[in-house]
Amino acid sequence: MQKKVEKLLDEALSQKPELFLIDLSISEANQIRVILDGDNGVSVQDCMDVSRAIEHNLDREEQDFSLEVLSAGVSEPLKMVRQYKKNIGRKLQVKTEGETIEGELTEATEDAVTLHWKAREPKPVGKGKVTVQKEATVSYNDIVEAKVMIKFN
Repeated sequence: MQKKVEKLLDEALSQKPELFLIDLSISEANQIRVILDGDNGVSVQDCMDVSRAIEHNLDREEQDFSLEVLSAGVSEPLKMVRQYKKNIGRKLQVKTEGETIEGELTEATEDAVTLHWKAREPKPVGKGKVTVQKEATVSYNDIVEAKVMIKFN
């Protein structure tokens, strides 16, 4: 079942190159769960199209199954380089082994992300604090978890 679903999913996604697979899981009870993301988001229609492409090519008489096709939720951690690239300009919270950084994602290469933020630090001379621009480049290998920070106006 896994190979057949993967093949059908690949075919469906080849029709919509702006979409990409985040996760595919199939339980022992044949509960198929597909999580998608897209360069421009994922519409309900996108989920329906991918669902139909899989469902209409599997035979329930042969093997019973359930199918769920979802878009990656806003609270889900980022998992792929392509997700980082589509979120350039947004605020991220990036956790590494040693620290948590919240900043604007300004660059996403194949190896790392670059974040910018403002911080209040003690003045080099005298009393008081000064606002400074900070920057950090973090390798994907060092990221424990990264999430887009949702802001409500």
